[in-house]
Amino acid sequence: MKVSIIGGGGLVGSCAAFALQCGGVVGGIDLIDVNADPCKGQALDLLHGASLTADQVIRATGYEAIPESDLVMITAGLRRKPDESRLDLINRNVELFLTILDQVKAAGLKREAIVLVVSNPVDVLTYLATNRLGLPASQVIGLGTQLDTARFRSLIAEALKLPPTQVTATILGEHGDSMVPIWSAAQAAGLPLEKFPGWSPALGESLFARAKGSGAEVIKLKGGAGFAVGLSIREVVHAVALDSRRILPVSSLVNGPYGIRDVCLSIPTAVGRAGVVAQREIELWTKETSALQRSAQVLRETIDQVLKGNPKAAGKVPAASSKPAESGPRPVRVTMGGGGAGRSSARRRA
Repeated sequence: MKVSIIGGGGLVGSCAAFALQCGGVVGGIDLIDVNADPCKGQALDLLHGASLTADQVIRATGYEAIPESDLVMITAGLRRKPDESRLDLINRNVELFLTILDQVKAAGLKREAIVLVVSNPVDVLTYLATNRLGLPASQVIGLGTQLDTARFRSLIAEALKLPPTQVTATILGEHGDSMVPIWSAAQAAGLPLEKFPGWSPALGESLFARAKGSGAEVIKLKGGAGFAVGLSIREVVHAVALDSRRILPVSSLVNGPYGIRDVCLSIPTAVGRAGVVAQREIELWTKETSALQRSAQVLRETIDQVLKGNPKAAGKVPAASSKPAESGPRPVRVTMGGGGAGRSSARRRA
């Protein structure tokens, strides 16, 4: 599989490239960036380590690589200016993103290509990519809450003094303020999290708050996230490359599950070579379902603001999943159980 990374000269794009190089699964990594010298430098640095990892072709190139790419990843984005509102930043990033999408489309995507959106606001931009590229909706994926989920698990493991791989916990919804922790399915060492020694609701609240604010924390300390987001991206790319159909909390167009329609956000999603293979409507607590629906409403309002402020971004969105590769079981209807803590949020993305 050949992967092109637009924004490959930047922190996120180069860390994604390094994670893919260390993974050794994809055969080609092309870095594309408007800043040519940093892009060439990142590609050269990766190339220097190639003999220690895997037999991959690594290049700094341009949009001419797009027609050969099996997966096109977009990591390019603008940072917030002092005193700039969130919506102003979104509108500036939308302008940049639409330009990139037009260049990708003009270059000519493969019919079966997968597009992975990493740039923020990822859910809004994933919606625009689904709208604009002319691909089936199932072939456009946003990184969504994949990174938030990785952070959440690692912080829980640290607090409980467990190996990080022994924690299973998921965040769904928006990659942003309204993200939703799914406590009903959280486990530590195979036990329900609420039954694990040392666990308490207060600890859970503090760890979720820290996970939600982790992006801002890393930006304050080192200027931006890189390593964890690179590894999170690798999980998604490898699921596509290996057709593993792993269930991941990635963003895609949702039309039906949990009563949500016409918005991109993260729900449990089987990812394989065809992109979104299936969306799984797992049973949640009542509060979690309500919080997920509120998160969808927040995103819908933001999308409407973007479309109103930028007519260029408007257009018709394809159906949620034109013939998914796997005709899995029909979504499970949500059973409204008792208890739980699906909470709203307090804002900041990575």
